[in-house]
Amino acid sequence: MKQARSIPRSWTSTLKLPKSTFPPRVSPADRTKYLKRSTDELYAWQCHERPANQPFVLHDGPPYANGELHVGHALNKILKDIICRVQLGRGKRVRYVPGWDCHGLPIELKALQGLQSQGENDSPVTPAVIRQSARKLAGKTVKEQMKGFRGFGVMADWDNHWKTMDKSFEMRQLGIFREMVDRGLIYRKFKPVYWSPSTGTALAEAELEYKEDHVSTAALVKFPLVTIPERITGDAQIRVTDLNAVIWTTTPWTLPANAAIAVSESLEYAIVRSEKHGYLLLAQSRIEYLQSMLNEHLTVVVPSILGSELAEKTTYRPLFKSSEAEPQPIIGADFVTADSGSGLVHCAPGHGMEDYEACLARGIPVFAPVNDEGKFTEKAMPHDPKRLAGKPVLGEGNAAALEYVQSCGQLLAQHRYEHKYPHDWRSKLPIIIRATEQWFADVADIRNSALRALEDVRFVPETGKHRLENFVKNRSEWCISRQRAWGVPIPALYNRATGDAVLTKDSVSHIMRTIDERGIDAWWTDSADDLAWIPPSMREDSTGYRRGTDTMDVWFDSGTSWSEIDVPVDRRSHPADVYLEGTDQHRGWFQSGLLTYIAHQLAAGKEDTPRAPFNNLITHGFTLDEAGRKMSKSIGNVIHPQTIMDGTLLPPLKPRKGKGKKPAENQELTYDALGPDALRLWAASSDYTRDVVIGKQVLQTVHTSLHKFRVTFKLLLGALADFRPENMIPYQQLQQVDRIALKQLSDMVRASQKACENFEFYKAVNTMNRWANLEFSAFYMEAIKDRLYTLGEDSISRRAAQTTLFHVYHHLQEVLGPITPLLVEETWEHTPAAIREHSEHPLRRIASTPSPEWQDLMLDAHYHEIVAVHSVIKTLQEQARAKKQLGSSLQSFVHLVLPDMLENSVFQQYLAELPDLFVVSSVTLGQPDSVPAEIGQAEWQYQEACELPDGQKGKVYVYAPTAAKCARCWRYAVPAPASSDAICDRCDSVVDELDANSPQHLHSVL
Repeated sequence: MKQARSIPRSWTSTLKLPKSTFPPRVSPADRTKYLKRSTDELYAWQCHERPANQPFVLHDGPPYANGELHVGHALNKILKDIICRVQLGRGKRVRYVPGWDCHGLPIELKALQGLQSQGENDSPVTPAVIRQSARKLAGKTVKEQMKGFRGFGVMADWDNHWKTMDKSFEMRQLGIFREMVDRGLIYRKFKPVYWSPSTGTALAEAELEYKEDHVSTAALVKFPLVTIPERITGDAQIRVTDLNAVIWTTTPWTLPANAAIAVSESLEYAIVRSEKHGYLLLAQSRIEYLQSMLNEHLTVVVPSILGSELAEKTTYRPLFKSSEAEPQPIIGADFVTADSGSGLVHCAPGHGMEDYEACLARGIPVFAPVNDEGKFTEKAMPHDPKRLAGKPVLGEGNAAALEYVQSCGQLLAQHRYEHKYPHDWRSKLPIIIRATEQWFADVADIRNSALRALEDVRFVPETGKHRLENFVKNRSEWCISRQRAWGVPIPALYNRATGDAVLTKDSVSHIMRTIDERGIDAWWTDSADDLAWIPPSMREDSTGYRRGTDTMDVWFDSGTSWSEIDVPVDRRSHPADVYLEGTDQHRGWFQSGLLTYIAHQLAAGKEDTPRAPFNNLITHGFTLDEAGRKMSKSIGNVIHPQTIMDGTLLPPLKPRKGKGKKPAENQELTYDALGPDALRLWAASSDYTRDVVIGKQVLQTVHTSLHKFRVTFKLLLGALADFRPENMIPYQQLQQVDRIALKQLSDMVRASQKACENFEFYKAVNTMNRWANLEFSAFYMEAIKDRLYTLGEDSISRRAAQTTLFHVYHHLQEVLGPITPLLVEETWEHTPAAIREHSEHPLRRIASTPSPEWQDLMLDAHYHEIVAVHSVIKTLQEQARAKKQLGSSLQSFVHLVLPDMLENSVFQQYLAELPDLFVVSSVTLGQPDSVPAEIGQAEWQYQEACELPDGQKGKVYVYAPTAAKCARCWRYAVPAPASSDAICDRCDSVVDELDANSPQHLHSVL
């Protein structure tokens, strides 16, 4: 060590402190620039630069063009974007064309409300006016939602987005419909369907919501028997006219449509006697229930009657028909159980799916005296039409039906019954089951092919396969017609005289040509007598034809959207590599897409090898608040994506910096606005296979994590400011700690890449966070700061650390690129020119695999041994700090007494690096029986036993330094006593080299 120089100087100027233009936060103007570069410009670049024979297609499940975006939209779109960016990093050319679902009831209702508010309710609103208003509304919403989606950093072909209301889309949809017509998969039938009185249309199963707490009025009703096998009543000497069959129903309003009573042929029935109600027939196992309901003891008269003795051999008199009406049968049915009610089921084939099937098999006609508004028609009680007509069946009509039954003396009891009941998912009001003339797609004919097609589909999570298979298995028909104006018309023609429908390949083809010429709105706006819509072969019919008014189910619209994919399928197994939507789409879009694509393949003669339209089917859960509740405006727990991006949702981290003044009380304190990357990191951090929780606590963690990545990049860029790739140090010349860092980097990168390939992004983010906080920041960066800042610029040790950091920078950009693309784009802007010249843009690179030579498994064991000792050292240092004996950790020496102190031990191998690893000024090793004397003479000292991962034990000493502090590197490495400006020998050599290379020195030499 040299004495302090005669002329005092600032040693800071001789240090290589990090320098970078990377700002602590990004400005709004720069964020806009980075957003465009990392989305629109990147998508356009890859469309031209990536090979066309390596496509990756993510097909967009179209969001509904109605309302503002919420965090559920953000979760969906960001997950899709991450998948696309991962595939871009694998060298694929990505095709992601966003779409929108634009037809349907909610938009139509909203359009009607808008027309009414404009005073249009004075006269009937025509379908043409509704369609014009709905189209305008949907178009406006698409623009607003697109702006929001683009703000999330989603990379897509926005200019060529598709909408189900586009003419080209509608024509493709009609073409698929025509294929199904030609194959005989489309037919019209009068049968019960889900009907929404509140919206006046038929609904599919996918459009229902089941409320668990719906309350109905349940009733026990008796029907007088007309005939019964003599053996049953003969022995008991009971007259048939004295005997009544007991049914239990939760829908008394369906009693006017009663056509049969069903029993189970395998159940035991009995005849009991009631003092008040006479002889009653019910299931043997339900006698106790009936006694409780009637509040009286019932005497068993005939104890055992097999249901098969009653079925098809017993008749009864209906209640709502005239006395001259024909008796109705008691039939056998598999759906009858004795779990509730009386064990006899009232059947109304016009108001029940199972009732319909059972009655259809016996030729019993369908009857449904309820209109589109859910009100009784005069046919409900032909002999007294005014009693029920015009009354809503879900309210006043239900009560009126029960009043009539009671007036006839046939009502045994009634009570309130809470149960699960279907509601219209749009209006949130109860629906009914009602027989109407509807168009159906025959699912039964293609069901087996659809199930076979799912065999080679990958499901994430795997439970999705069982869920989708069950929906397909349990579906035989798909009601595809809707009684609304805003949609694609079902191109059917109806005979004016008979009402018979005409729907053939030729008739649909003719109508499609007319639509192509005149536009789809002309179906409604053209004169009803315009013959242009009628095929020439049908114009000679004197009765004439009219155009239908039904529109297609919106699930048929979006279900056929696979036809929008323009990537050839001849070299691909499926049109799309990925479909990704919420779990509710198993019964919606996933299913409709599968069924329509299977029908398309069958029409093309591909029965032997049916394929699904998707190769990977991924589902995510719903977004919930931190209390586990669904987002709801009424609850007030809705979180808007923008509040996450601009940071206003969170409480303040700290006051904004000013001129030393405290902020005014009303000044808003917020987190930094972290932009789209914050929203994206939340989505990527979430285990989306379950319902996803979001709230202030979750977002605070996300903001902290994103801030950590930003700080990490700033640190890396600062440390690499003077680095050139040609100065890289070979792996064999790196220090052991560098090799440990590369092993940990390799593990992080490999684990992250594997997680992303498996669509498990949250695992990738967890891996990156753990690495950034523990292995990189707390371990490696702490260990190399002295090398980076104090050693000579071109020293092998410093360049080795920079080489390691260069690898870290390169790979961290790649793994974070799909998740936080704006941050990565910004790092490229501030990357030193020397590095940029030798590197490809991180968002355009094909992701690299860490070098195999970094995978030295022994380094893991070394790391864990070092960390085990380091944790004890830090504990002892904290004891010294608590007594004000220690400030910086460099203000301490360490002595280790550990087992197996041989030349090949970890600590012997790393001895020269241990001061850096432990961030102390000196580390010595010793045997258990020899403790250096200086420890006992130190101003303070602490000791504690330690245990290595293999179970061996040793002892750690931390004590006050016996040397003075170096004024340049701050290590205690200057022999005491020394002046405050003295520097250690190592620093002296570095300074001499700097002085020798200084301009002044070179000038004097010259």
